[in-house]
Amino acid sequence: MRVLTTAYALLFYFATIVLVAGLAWRIYEYATVPAPLKIPTTPAPTTRRGVIFRMGREVVLFESLFKSNKWIWLFGWLFHVALAVVILRHLRYFIEPVWSWVVFVQPFGVYAGFAMVVGLLGLWARRFLVPRVRYISAPSDHLMLALIVAIGLSGLGMKFIARTDIVAVKAFFLGLMRFDVQPLPADPALLVHLTLVALLMIIFPFSKLLHAPGVFFSPSRNQVDNPRERRHLAAWAARMDRQPGE
Repeated sequence: MRVLTTAYALLFYFATIVLVAGLAWRIYEYATVPAPLKIPTTPAPTTRRGVIFRMGREVVLFESLFKSNKWIWLFGWLFHVALAVVILRHLRYFIEPVWSWVVFVQPFGVYAGFAMVVGLLGLWARRFLVPRVRYISAPSDHLMLALIVAIGLSGLGMKFIARTDIVAVKAFFLGLMRFDVQPLPADPALLVHLTLVALLMIIFPFSKLLHAPGVFFSPSRNQVDNPRERRHLAAWAARMDRQPGE
């Protein structure tokens, strides 16, 4: 038991470091890539406030995807909303006492688990059933979807089939946060679920899933459509303007 607990403690410390450092580095890369042109997708807002509202609709409602393809939007939006609820439900393992609104979310999180898997299966089926999407789908695309589906199914399995000691699980994760590692239950379903989650944390910063923070740095979404009113000048171009000409 002690060896198992230590192994999973080290695994999650490593996964957390990779996730945080990887995300920080990729966000830094996104933020420092120059945008030499004004390329907002039109019709685009002409004010900064309009850009904020547009970005909000894009992040919360997937507005452009809704306009493009209703079926993909349905499964994609269902998955992302359900995933958000599931993550909120899992906050109870990392806080003590549990906040009242987290308690309120708990029953909805169970249904969200089913919705998350349904949304994922719909998106996965698209990669088999739509010829042009099947043609461009790489093995990594299927493996990523399989990984997240397996996480969802293993989590639901622990809820309805192979239950585990969630009090001990919470003590384990609170102990990790306090650097006071507590014993982890050795239930196979739990170990499979945690292994898959740690694997996702490790590969997330290097995968296509990184569109989550990347959308905020997309020049086609975050730029104001005012090329006539204001000259767009990238930082590197501004430095060239300040240099004496030949």
